[in-house]
Amino acid sequence: MQNPRLTIIVPCYNEEAVLPKSAHILDGILTDLIQHKQVNAASKLLFVDDGSQDKTWKLIKSLEKQYSTVTGLKFSRNFGHQNALMAGMQVASPTAEIVITIDADLQDDPQVIPEMVARYRAGSDIVLGVRNDRSSDSLFKRWTADGFYRLMKRIGVQLVPNHADFRLLSQRAVQALLTYEETNLFLRGIVPRLGFPTTKLYYHRQPRFAGVSKYPLRKMVAFCF
Repeated sequence: MQNPRLTIIVPCYNEEAVLPKSAHILDGILTDLIQHKQVNAASKLLFVDDGSQDKTWKLIKSLEKQYSTVTGLKFSRNFGHQNALMAGMQVASPTAEIVITIDADLQDDPQVIPEMVARYRAGSDIVLGVRNDRSSDSLFKRWTADGFYRLMKRIGVQLVPNHADFRLLSQRAVQALLTYEETNLFLRGIVPRLGFPTTKLYYHRQPRFAGVSKYPLRKMVAFCF
């Protein structure tokens, strides 16, 4: 297998507090993958600014000058997390053999990205990042998450427990996903049903190192409707 071209897609909404550190960490991981010939030297970090009202876009433009791996995409207004992911995949799909999506706060452990790539090279089209516990959450967060999964099950949405939007997708999986024409997709409900070879990769979710969560229970439920 030739070294696949990877695009790491990072949706951003008012993430000025975390972007400099997150970009530094992700660039280090991507550069290491390139140096070890696990991915193509043309691989990129794509930061998608989802209509931020802070200095997120200004920081992305600065990061483009600081890191050769970084590129940016800016929305004119806030279209939502799932649409930011879809736009990133649409931009990446013509050239990227694989994409990985990860939120800007890096609570999903970016150190497992090399293992995601290894799983792809071993034959998986989809690698789902699944947190192995919720010990880093508050009691209230655990309670609301449990309620969310019970609600989704009752309305017939089959989800992989503790999998959010940290995942690897092959080019053919991305192209299949992009055939969905709905404007409000709930990706974590669709991706597991695409039908391609899939594995789960378990990891420990980290506390957020700066800023605040953009996705309370209200927004999570809204994703589905």
